[in-house]
Amino acid sequence: MSLPLNINFQQILLHMFNLCLLFGGLYLLLYKPVKRFMDDRAAKYKSVDDAAKEKLLKAQEAETLAEHRLKDCEIKIEQDMAKSRADAEAEAESIIKDANNTRKQILAAAEDAALREKNRMINDAREEIAELAVKAAEKVIAEKKVKSDD
Repeated sequence: MSLPLNINFQQILLHMFNLCLLFGGLYLLLYKPVKRFMDDRAAKYKSVDDAAKEKLLKAQEAETLAEHRLKDCEIKIEQDMAKSRADAEAEAESIIKDANNTRKQILAAAEDAALREKNRMINDAREEIAELAVKAAEKVIAEKKVKSDD
């Protein structure tokens, strides 16, 4: 029995069987290995992506920790600077007080020395005046004696 348009069912069934064998062979030879390769590659990239995300989180945590430590260090530096300023100001005040005390002592010593020098000069002047008075008196006496002897 021949069908119109030269259609042969046996040939169609053989072609369908060959097509099924081709698809089955391609499935076994190509699709499964390629699918496994693609799945492995996707898993690898997913693990790399997960590792990168984890590293990014760790880096962000480290950055946050570093910023916190930096702020703590800045606060500590400011505190140390304030303490140093206070210590320097206290030391400056102490040095100024010591300088004032030394100045007062030097002035007092100078005043004492000037007073002693003044008293010594007055005493020397008194002694000299007394000597001059004695000499003048001796001269006057000597002149009166010379006049009285004449």
